[in-house]
Amino acid sequence: MLRGHRTWEFENKPVIISSATVGGPFEANGKIADDFDLLHEDLWLGQDSYEKAHQVLLEQACERAIEKSGVPKDNIQFLIAGDLINQITPSSFASRTLSFPYLGIFGACSTSMEGLALGAFIVNGHGAKYLLTGTASHNAAVEKQFRYPTEYGGQKPPTAQWTVTGSGAALLCGEGMGPRVTSATIGRVIDMGMSDPFNMGGAMAPAAVDTLEAHFKERQIDPSYYDLIVTGDLGKIGHDVSKELLKKHGIELSEEIYQDCGLMLYTDDQPVLSGASGCASSATVVYGHLLNRMKAGELKRILVVATGALLSPITFQQNETIPCIAHAVSIEYGGGY
Repeated sequence: MLRGHRTWEFENKPVIISSATVGGPFEANGKIADDFDLLHEDLWLGQDSYEKAHQVLLEQACERAIEKSGVPKDNIQFLIAGDLINQITPSSFASRTLSFPYLGIFGACSTSMEGLALGAFIVNGHGAKYLLTGTASHNAAVEKQFRYPTEYGGQKPPTAQWTVTGSGAALLCGEGMGPRVTSATIGRVIDMGMSDPFNMGGAMAPAAVDTLEAHFKERQIDPSYYDLIVTGDLGKIGHDVSKELLKKHGIELSEEIYQDCGLMLYTDDQPVLSGASGCASSATVVYGHLLNRMKAGELKRILVVATGALLSPITFQQNETIPCIAHAVSIEYGGGY
């Protein structure tokens, strides 16, 4: 059911019957290490390139999610996945290994919720019974594409963020037990004229605010409907900017209710500057930590607003500004369906 101009409400409320997250060595020392299904001791993952390791991260998250569900692999009909590397090759190559009918998407760091929204739409409309969606990022592979190779040791400003090495995947079904996807608000491309690739949070904040406003208006609900509202990877700078923008628009959210995945992954003594970023920022936090909290009864309703900066190395070299987007997905667990 379409609500307003850009919000879907899912009558059948597709179920996340299982999910899995994989992380790297830096994530193993973070705040939510216990919520990962698998943690690696080195960035190479036994591969001879970081890009191949990136691919393996997604393969492992997908395989773990399937294994945890108990669903025969042959029953899964589609895989929706994407990432940040050129032409989303890690996701496409992982799909080659997994052998599912594949829909590749690119939403930059908003990919996790773009995939979940599209997957829920397909399952809700009986286009599939079992559908897998996931995304991944790798610090050493992504940093050298969008910033500098990590070996270069370039100095970063305080506004910069740390790309997560990790992956998250979720298996959706039209029936069963588990957290349910109840709605999705699709983001618009918002460009406020910023061009600094070391301040992605500040660039993405207006897109998050635009999607949040649309979600509340079109669903005709108050922010208090949710126990927790999390943005994808705005980091310290973007999170503060988004709070100020929301306040100007008449929406005040407390720190307890309004948080950011980019600030939930790492400890205060880890040198991540403004916080975490990358496709795996929201994917690992949501598909691991937050779904675990929901299953433990700590949260019943959450809204995840994954943010993405839709730039490329070419657009940056051409002095283009950074267009951004944010997709919101609501997940509910327990009563009140």
